Amino acid sequence: MSAHVSAPRSPGPARHLPRRLAQLYAGLVLYGVSCALQLRAGLGLAPWDVLNQGVARHVGLSIGTVVIAIGVLVLLLWIPLRQRPGLGTVSNVLVIGLVMDATLSITPTPGSLWIRIPLLLFAVALCGMATGLYITPRFGPGPRDGLMTGLHRRTGWSVRLVRTFIEVAVLATGFALGGSVGVGTVLFAVCIGPLAQFFLRFFAPSEQRPTIPVAGSAGVPEATDQARSAEGAPDPV
Repeated sequence: MSAHVSAPRSPGPARHLPRRLAQLYAGLVLYGVSCALQLRAGLGLAPWDVLNQGVARHVGLSIGTVVIAIGVLVLLLWIPLRQRPGLGTVSNVLVIGLVMDATLSITPTPGSLWIRIPLLLFAVALCGMATGLYITPRFGPGPRDGLMTGLHRRTGWSVRLVRTFIEVAVLATGFALGGSVGVGTVLFAVCIGPLAQFFLRFFAPSEQRPTIPVAGSAGVPEATDQARSAEGAPDPV
């Protein structure tokens, strides 16, 4: 009589839900902190924050409020592109802006360049770590990433080309409105991709690590399931 040996079951998604939620919100909180610290360094912002700061200076609202408002406007652009938001999408819009304002309210502006330079380096590194944290739980694309992949599908342009076009347009508009562009902007553009790539692999479950790419960009690399599909990369289970 032969014994029947059943195949081992893979853990269900509900088993990992608390860890995934904790990772999502820890990443979004740290992302908001990193954006605020880069602003406090005063040496140049990431492209979307250049726009946020420029708009904030003209409308008289806090930069965190503007981050939320622009996030909502970007989500409205999803409608004709037929993109679907998830929990991570809505949380991205709300949490980052609120945390930015909270962080700015308790952190002073450093006067010495010898403090501002390390602060900038720390902020960019923290942003890379936060990116890896909030993307790997896979709760839905961030608003900018959904815009990127939606335009990719509608125009037929490559993901990289669409993202670069968006980032350049955002940076130019923000600069024209008085947003801060400087060495920090360049440093962010150069370093955020490699940093995010490292932390995506570091925080991803072991079964996802061989297949997680990062969509190349000149700004925030919001790698998502949709971006992976658009670039022809396998969607991890």
